[in-house]
Amino acid sequence: MTQLLRKKRADLSDLATFYRNFAKDEDGVVTIFACFMVFMMIMVGGIGVDMMRHEMERTRIQAVADRAVLAAADLDQRLQPEAVVRDYFAKSGMADFVSEVTVDQGLNYRTVTVDATANVDTQFMDFLGVDSLSVPSVSTAEEKVNKVEISMVLDISGSMRHNNKMSNLHDAAGSFLDAVLKEETRDLISVSVVPYTAQVNAGKDIFDLMDVDQTHDYSHCIDFTDADFGYPAIYAGHVQGSEPYEHMQHFDAGYSWNGSRSENAITNPGCPKQPYEAITAFSQDKEALKAQINQFRPRANTAIHLGMKWGVGMLDPAWQAFNSALPEVDEAFRDRPAAYPDPDAPGTNETLKTIILMTDGENVSTQRIVKDYVYARESHWLHWSKYPLNYYLNRHVRSRDHWRWKYTKYTPSFADSLLSDICDAAKENNIVIWSIGFEVTDHGANVMRDCASSPSHFFRVEGIEITEAFDSIARQINQLRLTQ
Repeated sequence: MTQLLRKKRADLSDLATFYRNFAKDEDGVVTIFACFMVFMMIMVGGIGVDMMRHEMERTRIQAVADRAVLAAADLDQRLQPEAVVRDYFAKSGMADFVSEVTVDQGLNYRTVTVDATANVDTQFMDFLGVDSLSVPSVSTAEEKVNKVEISMVLDISGSMRHNNKMSNLHDAAGSFLDAVLKEETRDLISVSVVPYTAQVNAGKDIFDLMDVDQTHDYSHCIDFTDADFGYPAIYAGHVQGSEPYEHMQHFDAGYSWNGSRSENAITNPGCPKQPYEAITAFSQDKEALKAQINQFRPRANTAIHLGMKWGVGMLDPAWQAFNSALPEVDEAFRDRPAAYPDPDAPGTNETLKTIILMTDGENVSTQRIVKDYVYARESHWLHWSKYPLNYYLNRHVRSRDHWRWKYTKYTPSFADSLLSDICDAAKENNIVIWSIGFEVTDHGANVMRDCASSPSHFFRVEGIEITEAFDSIARQINQLRLTQ
């Protein structure tokens, strides 16, 4: 009995020792922690995989939504906007994802919004009780044609006779007018056309409204002062403190003459005087504008700065005085041009003012007759209306005496600097300038690029590419944009 009792006590002592030793033993603790950490890493990685699948699906749905609303919001889109959106999703295998399509449209705008939602089943997060993830997508696009005032400043100089350039201009300008003057933009978009050569024919109606020191009745061009190129306005009537505008001399600068005064003989006029060569102000008559442009013929030299001065001046608010009085201005535009846009007060004036300046060359030297010597009285004016300047001088005046009869008013470099001045004045007043260099030299390209609102607003084109340039400008004027 005693021996058995001793044995039990010894066994209990050994068991107690075992438990004490077991409690103190640290073998295997790291293994348990490692197992826990591996589990956690798997879960974190799994969550990352589920989130990556969610983001990929969200990107895919968003891309389809963006494309769908852009197509549906296009004002040229003839199908129902909601049908267009749903068709995009259906063709992408996502027809069931679309929950709502909202369309808001008016005369000059269309806004389309799509709300699409999908669910992505999780592969790892379901262990945490998350069986799926929602993938929402909302996209809105708007095409809005604000009120737009456009000046098309077009080169009709003599070099346009080469390589079908004039014909290509006819096609390109016509395509542009088709793109911007539509029924849905009626009374919203005005177009002015400024043809230029060595001068700009203001036309009798505009000329008669200006304070001009008139010297003859043969043509209607203005010689601006150099300072005039530093600011945008051209004024009707007399402005207090200002001098009258100078009337451009009337002469043909040609070197040959066949004795005829027919239109075909007028190859190099100081001031172009054909009716279709005059400025057209604030029109929306697409067919009349196209008919005018299609009559353009190559004439004389190139004075880009003069064309640009008129194009900018017609967008300045001071031009309202002309529009209120000119008989040919469309009635919808009597109160134009609008005030300049104010970048510090968005929404106060949504009128876009833009110029398309096109040339196929670069500024060249332009001449005038010495006023006090041989352009001082009516008999002189009559004489030069009959005989081309250089034709007459080459036959009747010794070459060493030509300087007594004519002088250079603008050298190419000086004309470039005046062009830069008027372009800067336009940009300072938030006028958007698009420039097109049509088969130009590198120098001509640099001058036109400098005039444009930015390098991306400049197009250097060859041949029929001019139509693509005008079409690109038209698309951007229409302002299709993704708004959300």
